[in-house]
Amino acid sequence: MSNVLILPIIIPLLTGMLMIFFRRHVRMQQWLIVISLLLTIGVSTFIIHRIFRQGIIVLDVGGWHAPYGISLVGDMLSALLVLIASIICLMCSLFAFGSTSNDHKVHFVYSYILLLLCGVNGSFLTGDIFNLFVFFEVMLISSYVLLALGGKKIQLRESIKYVIINVISSTLFVIAIAYLYSITGTLNMAHLSERVATIGQDGLLTTVSLLFLSVFALKSGLFLFFWLPGSYSAAPPAIAALFAALLTKVGIYAIIRTFTLIFYHQPEITHTIILCMAAITMILGALGAVSYWEIRKILAYNVIVAVGFILFGVGMRTFESLTGALFYLIHDMLAKALIFILGGAIISIFGSDKLRNFSGLLLFRPSLGWLYFIAALALAGVPPLSGFVGKVIILKGGITEGHLIMSVIGIVTSLLVLYSVIKIFIHSFWGETLLSEGDQKATGTSALLPGSILVTFIIAMGLGAEWVLTYVEQAAEVMTNPSIYIDAVFKQID
Repeated sequence: MSNVLILPIIIPLLTGMLMIFFRRHVRMQQWLIVISLLLTIGVSTFIIHRIFRQGIIVLDVGGWHAPYGISLVGDMLSALLVLIASIICLMCSLFAFGSTSNDHKVHFVYSYILLLLCGVNGSFLTGDIFNLFVFFEVMLISSYVLLALGGKKIQLRESIKYVIINVISSTLFVIAIAYLYSITGTLNMAHLSERVATIGQDGLLTTVSLLFLSVFALKSGLFLFFWLPGSYSAAPPAIAALFAALLTKVGIYAIIRTFTLIFYHQPEITHTIILCMAAITMILGALGAVSYWEIRKILAYNVIVAVGFILFGVGMRTFESLTGALFYLIHDMLAKALIFILGGAIISIFGSDKLRNFSGLLLFRPSLGWLYFIAALALAGVPPLSGFVGKVIILKGGITEGHLIMSVIGIVTSLLVLYSVIKIFIHSFWGETLLSEGDQKATGTSALLPGSILVTFIIAMGLGAEWVLTYVEQAAEVMTNPSIYIDAVFKQID
């Protein structure tokens, strides 16, 4: 039954390869991607149910047991993120059906979306830190193509910058892995956790952990986010939504996994640095969000604020704060996909993302307007939506642990986030109508179905928070007690 772990990786990979043979049959590609993602969602749901009932699932690929073989490990943390990532890919694909040009569709945009999901799911499920690097690269290669697809000047410029930054970070990643292997003699995450416990407080190991933190910070947009606003602003709307919801979150997952399972030996150094980086990230991200008057830039900087807030919870490393961080991470993946989809629809209707150039869209597109309004409130953490629950848990943990300044920063930046996204709502939907029905560049209706589904998820997460927390707390228990993960990986050898 453990073989089920390979399916969230294999299904999108094989379907993406199959779609290459249907380049000119766009309708066939659309059916294939929907069927593939529904299957992946179904398998992910089954994995979550199995983990909840019976514990962590481990697959030793080829029958080679850890630490010598390649292991896939499905705990509640990875399984929840696999499910949410698959849902987001489906929603962004549905949006892409009506918002992406036919030129994109015949140049394998759907194949690359599935390849990206393969890399994302593999990153979540791998139990080996070298294979984490491999799946990162699978994800990044597909993101390079998706960002450049279309060949516009701004896309090519930002693609070059994006590729260079990620090549540098990937090089540092390999160097960090080499140093870690030279110290511990293993790359299996569970085995690394055991070896670090025997090594104890070692200066070289701490240095290596900070190198890993730098790599993952660059990939997640934690403090080192200078590449993110331009890259996310250049991508087509459906691709920007996919990037905002998934790419930085894989970097956040890598920080959570490595700094709860492996690098726990000197938290007074590593986790203090994470907290400081999180504070600076929240402040600079919020200032960027309120400073710009372009929808793309405002939403991109809101991605940065959320990264800082999630890692505020991770840096405190308590059961309560990690529970809040994971709950908010799940919420933010859904909310970012939603608001980028709706923001993309607004831009497509007006043919511009400059807020000062348009208003009054509510008269023509009321459904789109109220979906955006709910998304904005959720993003800022207004009750009873899902963002409120995660923020309250993290802020409560911050006050309990004595991180009052961090908690104040979290509250203030949340208010700034609310201001920035409501600014988009007021200038886009409110006021005098400047655009007639016939002058609109697009209808924006392709955003209504995925937008409605994502809003439903966000409302359900907020109202059913107690039920969701049952699963999230099981994940947090493993994060705060690495021995559960280690025992699950090695029990098959006994």
